[in-house]
Amino acid sequence: MKILIGDDHLLFREGLRRLLEQLQGDASFVEAGTFDEVLDQCRAGSTFDIILMDLHMPNWPGFDGLREIQALQPGVPVVVISASEALGDIRGALDHGATGYIPKSSSVKVMMGALNLVFSGGIYLPPGALTASMDAAPRRRTVEVADRSAGYGLTQRQREVLECLRLGKSNKQIAYELGLSEGTVKIHVTAIFKSLGVKNRTQAVIAAAAMSA
Repeated sequence: MKILIGDDHLLFREGLRRLLEQLQGDASFVEAGTFDEVLDQCRAGSTFDIILMDLHMPNWPGFDGLREIQALQPGVPVVVISASEALGDIRGALDHGATGYIPKSSSVKVMMGALNLVFSGGIYLPPGALTASMDAAPRRRTVEVADRSAGYGLTQRQREVLECLRLGKSNKQIAYELGLSEGTVKIHVTAIFKSLGVKNRTQAVIAAAAMSA
């Protein structure tokens, strides 16, 4: 496994690398201290298995920078690990394609659990971030999505799959728990996205949180 760590604090990069080594003993690491260095590493020709990066690094262009990284590394999960716990930053990262958001204030135990989750294909978000009202318009849209899905959007099996997504489980875990093939799970996930009017797992998880609220 090849992991890119982008953070302008050397001490944090070293600490994060040591945690990751406990989870992925055979991993190799590439580090970057500025956003431009992150882009350079993404352009260098190597394909990463996962990218872990901070927001607001030197040369940070704003959340569109996440789109730049995804364009250079298509399909590679980009997980934000940030000192900011502002709901606006969390929402901005998710809306621009981040597949998870881990606060730096997390305990070692929580950080290990969150990293383990994203390595298995799940999505980690800070407690409370899913159900918080980030602003009136997005909240209204989420509630409308929930109402539609409750009325006619999802079958019982799709609701079960959606609940598993809400818990951050990977397709492999969902298949095992529900007694399905991974191919069937993928079909259900695609149908869930279409029914809820969302584009990715993170948006589906937000919708699921609103449904259970």
